[in-house]
Amino acid sequence: MTPPLDAAAIERRPVPPLGGFGPAIVRLEVRRLLRNRRTVIFTMVVPTIFFLIFGLNASYGPHPVGSGNESAAILISMAVYGAVLATTTGGAMVSIERAAGWSRQLRITPLSPAAYVVAKMLTSLVLAAAAVGVVYVVGSATGKPHMPVSVWVLTALLVWVGSLLFAAFGLFVGYLLPSENVMQLNGFALMLFSFGGGLFIPLSQFAPLLRTLAAGTPLWGLNQLVHYPLAGGAFEWTWVANIVVWLALFSAGAAWRFSTATARV
Repeated sequence: MTPPLDAAAIERRPVPPLGGFGPAIVRLEVRRLLRNRRTVIFTMVVPTIFFLIFGLNASYGPHPVGSGNESAAILISMAVYGAVLATTTGGAMVSIERAAGWSRQLRITPLSPAAYVVAKMLTSLVLAAAAVGVVYVVGSATGKPHMPVSVWVLTALLVWVGSLLFAAFGLFVGYLLPSENVMQLNGFALMLFSFGGGLFIPLSQFAPLLRTLAAGTPLWGLNQLVHYPLAGGAFEWTWVANIVVWLALFSAGAAWRFSTATARV
């Protein structure tokens, strides 16, 4: 049986710089993540297949969109889906760690909740980079998406960095629910967020009320922001505000749940 935590001893221990965050903890988490080959392959294959199905459609793929075409817009959307799927899955794997008692072991180390959340989020970015890279490489190989080189690079970077939002979401849900419920909820939530944020269906096809409600969903701001370099038009700071607010909420929730995750579930 695991002995009870000595609260007084924990209070007396020295606090390391940055709450214990450093390259070592990130390298450890990256190695643990990449050992889950099924997850790595799944997050790269699914969005690529979606692009091949929808992005190569000759009836609407060549239609002009901003500085490119519809096929390019779909490529970006599928890269977003792949990136958020990767970061959400990477973050939600903490539910397995909780079931194994790993979270309880971390609670007796000097590692702060904020430092662990940051380490997990950066780890998820490794998987997101692979997902975005595969979608973009396959899309480029087909020759169908047309957009300037600068837009290729900028949109890929925006998708990759913006997917941090869903690393925090995955962590929050992973600490909130038992491991047997996490993946079901994540799949359902990402599907709702994708439709609500206009990732699968353009928001222009929604009724006015639904478009208003969509602006409050977690994926709306990211979807608008990553398509801006291609579509052009007026830039709106509400996109950034949407991302920042949801990132703060999910990160705070993940740090809170980590700080209380002391028991097996």
